[in-house]
Amino acid sequence: MTPASTWSTAQAMNPTAPRLQWEQLPTAVRAAVQERAGEVRRAETISAGLNTAFTARLHTDTGLVFAKGTHSARSTAQRREAFINPHAYPIAPRLLWEIDIAGWHVLGFEHLEGRPADLSPHSTDLPAVAALLAHLTELPPPPTGCRRIEDRWADAAEQIASDPALLAGDHLLHTDLNPNNIIITEHGARLVDWTWPTLGAPWIDTACTALWLIAEGHTPVTAETWAASNPTWTTATPQALDTFTAVNAALWTQIAADDPRPWKLRMRDAATTWAQHRARS
Repeated sequence: MTPASTWSTAQAMNPTAPRLQWEQLPTAVRAAVQERAGEVRRAETISAGLNTAFTARLHTDTGLVFAKGTHSARSTAQRREAFINPHAYPIAPRLLWEIDIAGWHVLGFEHLEGRPADLSPHSTDLPAVAALLAHLTELPPPPTGCRRIEDRWADAAEQIASDPALLAGDHLLHTDLNPNNIIITEHGARLVDWTWPTLGAPWIDTACTALWLIAEGHTPVTAETWAASNPTWTTATPQALDTFTAVNAALWTQIAADDPRPWKLRMRDAATTWAQHRARS
């Protein structure tokens, strides 16, 4: 195990570096965590996820806590997640504490007992995911602090000569509905990793999920049929859906070109397939 003293700032700021163990965190960070959570008896490092140097399930005197942390210089996304948590709860797990000390930013959340959603065809998780999306559209948005979808995706829309205003709205969106962010618990589905809170049309998160369904084996037709079970889907005009699929095809093509990992290539192919399907319809 690498001693904490040899874990450099450069490593902590590198998202591809091995995930840091609890014992490798600076002493001041561990002390601050235990001041809020109770003494840590055991820590289980979690390897899934990106952009955090430390992610773990902490067994403390007061119970289980999910903790994630990164170097302060890379903490913009985590700070967005902390800001949005009061607005995203109870769909998101409750944020218990936030620490900013010794060059580290660490968040502690209530622990969710569950597993990532299965979005493949015939999955028994799909009704719970649909219920989650319906609940998501009922969340009141914060008055400030969120980017708008038409601004976030403006560059991609310009590439394909589409009008991003067709995606505009005032609903709170998650926009990263990958299976690891949808946790299936005994009480239903919950949504984690709110690092891109955005305002936009109410149907966009359902469309984001439909894109992942296609990546997991659904056809565009079956994905759209599933999406139509969400009442907000009827508010999406054909032109708006065409814009969504074309923009996402452009976005994922660029993402995969910059970092051609298998899952990003799969998302590129899914987005392209859906956009081509709509272009033919």
